[in-house]
Amino acid sequence: MDKHRRRIAGLVARRPLVSYFVLSYVLTWLAWAPYILSATGLGILPLRIPELLGSAQTLGILPGAYLGPITSAFMVTAIADGRPGLRRWAKRLVRWRVSPRWYLSVLLAVPVVAVLATLPLPGAWADLRPPTAAILLAYLPVLALQVVTTGVAEEPGWRDFAQPRLQVRHGPFLGSLILGPLWGAWHLPLFLTEWAGWPDVDWMMAVEFVGSAVLLSIVMTWVFNRTHESLPLIMLFHASVNTVFSLVWPSLFPTLDSFGDSLHALAIGSGVTAVLLLVVTRGELGYRPTRPDEDGAEVRSEPTAEVQARR
Repeated sequence: MDKHRRRIAGLVARRPLVSYFVLSYVLTWLAWAPYILSATGLGILPLRIPELLGSAQTLGILPGAYLGPITSAFMVTAIADGRPGLRRWAKRLVRWRVSPRWYLSVLLAVPVVAVLATLPLPGAWADLRPPTAAILLAYLPVLALQVVTTGVAEEPGWRDFAQPRLQVRHGPFLGSLILGPLWGAWHLPLFLTEWAGWPDVDWMMAVEFVGSAVLLSIVMTWVFNRTHESLPLIMLFHASVNTVFSLVWPSLFPTLDSFGDSLHALAIGSGVTAVLLLVVTRGELGYRPTRPDEDGAEVRSEPTAEVQARR
């Protein structure tokens, strides 16, 4: 048994990224299986997930979310990098001391971009309504809930574990193109549940969702790098996107399709923002390479002469 464990540990240490993605998918999808097979999904099992906070999604989705990205990141980091790696991983988790303008920018930019990206859709102008007082009062509590659920469950894995490794190996743009589809595809089983409006779902919705995840991943890479790899800021960004499109957007555009049209708006907003950032940063997306010091800690390297010349 010890020999078998050492063999697995050696494989994880040699292939940490592959191990992380495989483990995230397996743990999450196994935990989501009852929700997908229950009456809220395919209806194969005579099971109904109890509602919590007004929805079965809380108990149906959150266990798998927490068992996937964050748990996998912790396990793989512990095996592959030991305590020094865990310290670096945890340090980004609590790196909340960034300029207040970043927090303000995220809180304001996400809803503004979401609205502007919706306006090109047919009927959006005529459909636009001001937010109600109830929506405004609920916004901050729902945002806080999204931070401690979706943000904490996912981003310690996708952005804290995978993003730094991918962009060291492939650069920020290609790294985002690798991470984005894997992040998006991780959600695909949920298209077989009420989360995506099952059974009124077609495969193009899933394709558009994964494509939007790629575009949004590029934007989040820029935010992550420009804030010195601040996970609290990234979690706030992710939570803001979810809160705007799940709470605010349906009340602003009540006659538009709450899932399909919101996906179009997400794709438009993320796509335009991603292209602008790629042009302005010349594909660097705020990235500055890091190198390990004598203690294994990450130290940012000074830009090379070639990079300085491009700037």
